[in-house]
Amino acid sequence: MKNSSKINKKIEELKKKRNAVILAHNYQIPEVQDAADFTGDSLDLSRRAAATDAEVIVFCGVHFMAETASILAPHKTVLIPDETAGCPMADMIDAEKLMELKALHPGAVVVSYVNTTAAVKSLTDVCCTSANAVSVVEHLKAREIIFVPDKYLGSWVAKKTGKKMILFDGHCPTHIRILAEDIVRAKKRHPGATVIVHPECRTDVVSLADEVASTSGMSAFAGHSKAKEFIIGTERGMLYRLKKDNPGKEFYPASEIAVCENMKKITLEKILWTLSELKYEVKVEKAVRIKALAALEKMIKWYRKEKKIYAVQR
Repeated sequence: MKNSSKINKKIEELKKKRNAVILAHNYQIPEVQDAADFTGDSLDLSRRAAATDAEVIVFCGVHFMAETASILAPHKTVLIPDETAGCPMADMIDAEKLMELKALHPGAVVVSYVNTTAAVKSLTDVCCTSANAVSVVEHLKAREIIFVPDKYLGSWVAKKTGKKMILFDGHCPTHIRILAEDIVRAKKRHPGATVIVHPECRTDVVSLADEVASTSGMSAFAGHSKAKEFIIGTERGMLYRLKKDNPGKEFYPASEIAVCENMKKITLEKILWTLSELKYEVKVEKAVRIKALAALEKMIKWYRKEKKIYAVQR
């Protein structure tokens, strides 16, 4: 504890020296969340990165998130404290695979989940997040929609919108660890609890939920709900944020093994080293950035118009 206090003090000193801001995703370890200036979901944090006056952005998340921040804030120095912190789902789809899919469906509009690389975003018509995926797809007039990379999020969106979706066979390795029997078991243990699950979960898990929401949506829902107990179907790091924001309520993980190892790679020591050495910088090539930015900006434009969706964002 004493050592953490010393590290936090040094981090604060370097933040001022570097004119830096620390952003942490909801899945980060508790001490990293506590050290952050802002916590949230990936897009919310990237938008904060673009809006901040800070010159240096330390993004405590995975690589595609830092890339997105760099796309939205190209004149800032974007750093990730562990360059090996990747996203297995984002890595399931690359530019070549997406081009092959587009060639098979030449008339289709491409919607890419924000959990993708900059190269994939650059070949995309519009991006989406788990919070606004339904809204984005509802805006589209196309007969066919290619959705990458998460088939479970895509399936949920297709069901909600009634749109024809061509789904890439990708998934989140963490969320598929949550099984329907986990939800059933948790409900038996906590019969009065409200079940909230992330749309990246398996279809049968989603069908058992009282509410399906992004991490920011979960935070907003729990804060406004009259319920006192919740079963949470997402990466376990989210429970720390929920408990911190709602001290009078109880939160139970749907599964103890829903842990993203990549999200847990960043530590206070790595944040301190990153601020000290200004490594590792994440920069997106200009030609790719401009195309990817167009897909992100289209989503953000629609996102702002959707007051209902915006209301569930923190």
